[in-house]
Amino acid sequence: MGKIRFGMTGTGRITDWVLRGAAFEPRFMAEAVCSRNLDKARAFASSHGIPKAYSDFDAMASSPEVDAIYIGTPNDTHKSLAIRAMEHGKHVLCEKPMGQTAAEVEEMGSCARENGVLLMEAMISTLSPNFLSVQRRARELGRPLNYFSAYCQYSSKCQTLKRILAGEEPGPVPSSFNPEHGGGALMDIGIYTIYPMVTLFGEPDSIHAQALTCIVPTSSGGRKVDLGGTASFSYDGMEAEVIYSKVADSRLRTEISFDEGIISMDQIHLSRDVWFLKRGLPTSGRSSGPEAVDITLPPDADPYLCEFREFIDILEDGRRESANNSLRNSLLTARILDSIRRQTLA
Repeated sequence: MGKIRFGMTGTGRITDWVLRGAAFEPRFMAEAVCSRNLDKARAFASSHGIPKAYSDFDAMASSPEVDAIYIGTPNDTHKSLAIRAMEHGKHVLCEKPMGQTAAEVEEMGSCARENGVLLMEAMISTLSPNFLSVQRRARELGRPLNYFSAYCQYSSKCQTLKRILAGEEPGPVPSSFNPEHGGGALMDIGIYTIYPMVTLFGEPDSIHAQALTCIVPTSSGGRKVDLGGTASFSYDGMEAEVIYSKVADSRLRTEISFDEGIISMDQIHLSRDVWFLKRGLPTSGRSSGPEAVDITLPPDADPYLCEFREFIDILEDGRRESANNSLRNSLLTARILDSIRRQTLA
């Protein structure tokens, strides 16, 4: 198989970031880019050396010179664009969250199967070298007992949101905080803590969630959006907890406890520091106990390389689904997100 020719959808920061990572994959080619504003598409294409620019998504998606579509537009557009691309016979790499609801994800998965194309959620958390290493080691450490993960990062859009809420700026509310565009802390960054949990342990038996919320102005009136939250999950023999926020920072590590010891990762969305602590005898404070062992693997050349490598590997193998970023895992995660939002945003 030669190069996979991608049509890139969206000209925002995320598309710029992923292109830098995709450039390290020799089988990747950016063939086209699409924006509703043709001038923006042309400027983006020029700055990235992309041959073609479109303002008509279907024209790009139907082009015989495009093999796959990357979707990096706001969350509320993912389902429509992905389905249109797949109906044109194109493979789709879709930014997280794949859909706004489990029903949307299910519809997208059905369309992928009906058209015989690959649909994959662009979730780097579960494709990075260190996560894959942790996943392999987890199978050798006995029963999982506890999972804890945190992703709290003060958003660059917080000050804009504060000014809008104070009446100092007219708006609109940035899409990452706008419920009409599928925004909110859970959908934007909380998903990074939950998708790896599902990949490792599957669907929990129960979910209990809380969130910090506020009312933001939208075109249909004031609506509640989450700024951060916590969620607890029960499995058979295991408990899990996640913390996420777009209005606070945290450097809490992700820890997974097993019968044989603890795996600790510096950050769940892209781990660059991993260690293992073997379980020892209780020390009652009289000794330091076992030494932590550094099991970190070298990172990829760019954080976003892993998702394009995985996507193209699947196509070269003749498969239509990722093992980690599978349609099932995307659906289970979407169901969990639905449950959390029902509890916190009702």
